[in-house]
Amino acid sequence: MVIGMSLSAFTTLHVLISFAALLAGVIVTVKILQNSDIPLWTWSFLATSFLVSATGFMFPAQAVLPPHVVGGLSLLIFVATVPAYLAVKKSGRLRAVYVIGTLVLFYFNAFVTVVQAFLKVPALHELAPQGSEPPFAVAQAVLLVAFVYLGVRAMRAFRPTPTVVGAAG
Repeated sequence: MVIGMSLSAFTTLHVLISFAALLAGVIVTVKILQNSDIPLWTWSFLATSFLVSATGFMFPAQAVLPPHVVGGLSLLIFVATVPAYLAVKKSGRLRAVYVIGTLVLFYFNAFVTVVQAFLKVPALHELAPQGSEPPFAVAQAVLLVAFVYLGVRAMRAFRPTPTVVGAAG
């Protein structure tokens, strides 16, 4: 039992939150690339990313495992990204922290999804049963290159207009 739920039910909840974070991450990334922002989606992404990491720590474990490390790093990045997002429209100085933090959080969600796919999808698991075979490494390398590319594009594209406190709009 985890927070009053069976382990199976809790796992399902965790996976649903993960998928919500991935969907929100796609939308937020597209908006960043368009030099735009939809606060509802950004907050949804940040909240679900936080919940994915927080609920990940609730699974029974006897030792610190790689998912705990990724979850811990995600929480640290979250701590920097949220204040940067709150300040980015006021000064723009924290733009890089917000953009990079958001894309790293999204990357971590995608990274773990690929890991889980290779563990749970029979056809993928057959290609890389230990998670260290070339198909797994190639999939993760492609994912990393894609996110680095997105990060470079996002840093060039996202230039929020500073707002004046008390201004209408």
